[in-house]
Amino acid sequence: MRIDRKKLCLYAVTDRTWLGNRSLEEAVEKALLGGTTLVQYREKVLSGEAFLKEAERVKKVCDRYQVPLIINDDVSAAKEIDASGVHIGQSDMAIREARELLGEGKIIGASARTVEQAIFAEREGADYLGVGAVFGTRTKADAKTIDLLTLQTICEAVRIPVVAIGGVTEENIERLKGTGIAGVAVVSAIFKKADIASAARELRRKAELL
Repeated sequence: MRIDRKKLCLYAVTDRTWLGNRSLEEAVEKALLGGTTLVQYREKVLSGEAFLKEAERVKKVCDRYQVPLIINDDVSAAKEIDASGVHIGQSDMAIREARELLGEGKIIGASARTVEQAIFAEREGADYLGVGAVFGTRTKADAKTIDLLTLQTICEAVRIPVVAIGGVTEENIERLKGTGIAGVAVVSAIFKKADIASAARELRRKAELL
C-alpha cells in the first residue's frame, strides 16, 4: 500500500475563500501544527505558472512536517512538483493512465459515491477512496449527499482505506463512528476558522475516536 491508513485520519482540502490576508501556505502550516495528517491542494482560481508556484510553496511546508501533499485533479502538476500523489474524480483522468504517468511510488486517490464505483476504483489501482458528500456542503455546490449506510457498505466492499468527505464538522463528525472509515476530509471546518490550528487539533482528536 502506498499510503498508511493513519495518514488519512485528518485530510485537509485547501480553500482560499476564507483566508483574508493570510497566505495559503501560512494557513496550511497552522493546519499541520494542529495535527492534519494529509493535505490536498485544491485550487479553482489559479492556473498555469501561478498554480505550480503556489503548489510548490505548499509542498515545502508539508515536507517540513513530513505530511503528504496530494494535488486535486491535475496529474501533470502533481508530476511537475513531485507531489506525493493526486486525487482524481469520476470525470477526471483514468486511474490507470494516472498511474502510468506518476509511477508506482505515488499515491492515487479516487472519488466514489457507489459500491460499484468504489470496487472499480480499487481494481484500477486506487490507493484510497474519497466518499461523499456525507453531509450537506456549500464548498462543492454540485455535491450530492449519500447516506451513512452506503458509506459503511463501501468501506466493507473494498480493502483500500476510505475517507468521508462533504460537510464534515466538529459538530457532526461523531455521527461517522462505526462506518469503517480511515478518516475525514474537511475544508471549511479547518480553513474557515479564525484559529486554524485549534480547529484542526479538535477534529484530529475526534477523528482518532471514530
